[in-house]
Amino acid sequence: MKILITGADGFIGSHLTETLVREGHEVRAFVLYNSFNSWGWLDKCGDDLKGKFEVFTGDIRDPYGVLEAMRGCDVVLHLAALIAIPYSYHSPDTYIDTNIKGTLNVVQAARLLGVRKVVHTSTSEVYGTARFVPITENHPLQGQSPYSASKIGADQIALSFALSFETPVAVLRPFNTYGPRQSARAVIPTIISQIASGKKEIKLGALNPTRDFTFVEDTVRGFIKAIDCDSIIGSVTNLGSGFEISIGDTAKIIARLMGNDVNFISDDNRLRPEKSEVERLFASYSKAEELMGWKPEFGGLEGFERGLSKTIEWFTKPQNLANYKTDIYNI
Repeated sequence: MKILITGADGFIGSHLTETLVREGHEVRAFVLYNSFNSWGWLDKCGDDLKGKFEVFTGDIRDPYGVLEAMRGCDVVLHLAALIAIPYSYHSPDTYIDTNIKGTLNVVQAARLLGVRKVVHTSTSEVYGTARFVPITENHPLQGQSPYSASKIGADQIALSFALSFETPVAVLRPFNTYGPRQSARAVIPTIISQIASGKKEIKLGALNPTRDFTFVEDTVRGFIKAIDCDSIIGSVTNLGSGFEISIGDTAKIIARLMGNDVNFISDDNRLRPEKSEVERLFASYSKAEELMGWKPEFGGLEGFERGLSKTIEWFTKPQNLANYKTDIYNI
């Protein structure tokens, strides 16, 4: 099977690329064109993978480039997106272009080319603060940030092609994926990288909100399960850990696992606008379990601590930590 992965240079996309190549698939990795000829995290892939996947450099906002990238592919796993919530307050227009128009380019090309399946990546942020828990796929959508609003729009564009043109599109909605290579704009890498750099006062945003953190290996398995599951076409499917924990308690667990005595302080610069903060996220993954046979291997508190330990091990290697600017707030 030939698979195109958009956003293959990013956090989840690079893990997904590596896993699919190791499973024997023919993979074309769509990475963002840049003058440094950087392939993002794929530049640092294992020696066993080098030269074993094709790289297509382009921009998800360019419909012609997207069409060319998708030619000859059976399946498209669409992960390319702008995802940093704070930056969406700064530059919302680029989120519309990248997330909504980029998704339109993918599903339009899929329709023209007769692609077997598109798996589009959503986010738990589209639910906003939980009105009920666990959050099922029927939960109302709430655009509490420009980022989440752009992802709601992207999801609806994707689903509209399934309804209007019978384009085989499925939407996966991961909850708070974490793990090695995650951007420092996310809370878990922020905590780990500051502690690993020797800081004793760890700057964070709000500590009370809860999240359903899903380890990246579980998220990757969800995408792979989705490739062969036709019963999810035309609908949304959550991927979550089935475990809810506050940011503050997450920070304490990380400090304990790293064996460090640190203080956590709230930095006003890291706080979202009050009505934009998502106070609670807690997933139901029953649909994924029923239709795809997927459930988290890193679920519950015990699984969360195992995932955190693997993440800490990766971040604390000097060659990996050197990729992060721990002295600044990464938006």
